[in-house]
Amino acid sequence: MDYTAKNFDAVDFGGEVDYSSYQWFQERPPRPEVHLSASPQPVAPPFVPTEDVIRQNEAFDFALKAAPNVLYGRFKQYGQLGVLAWCSEFGEMIDSLKELGFSGNMFVATRVQALKTCEDILKLKLDIKMQIILMYLSSQVARLRRFLDGGERQWNDYPVPEFPLDYRAYAS
Repeated sequence: MDYTAKNFDAVDFGGEVDYSSYQWFQERPPRPEVHLSASPQPVAPPFVPTEDVIRQNEAFDFALKAAPNVLYGRFKQYGQLGVLAWCSEFGEMIDSLKELGFSGNMFVATRVQALKTCEDILKLKLDIKMQIILMYLSSQVARLRRFLDGGERQWNDYPVPEFPLDYRAYAS
């Protein structure tokens, strides 16, 4: 017998199963037990955050409100490399925010402030000529937005990189 089935449309290794003696749907499935209690199901108690969680959210809120000003100060003080260094620090803050969110302790106010901070950062008028730094800054903002929004919204306020299109214009 040829088991490769190269010349056949279907492979059949046995005969049909005979279901003629089987009686279908003779026994009803058991019904789920219904509790006839007068009180509704108990509602989970409201979440009461600990003092540490409140303090942590307040610290993030303060840091997020200050982030655009700190970025602008770094740009004025150190130029483009200050922006690069700030992006690294901002990435660490994003990691901490993600940890706070995954543990279920991020307040809605902290999330809203983080999204507002992203918008404020991109509104800054920074004259960044090194396009890789501009792309790194945009990627950090996009990373935070993806975590906070879950990819539900399409953002189109990112700066457009200005790469030279005609290489002959810059060749000697």
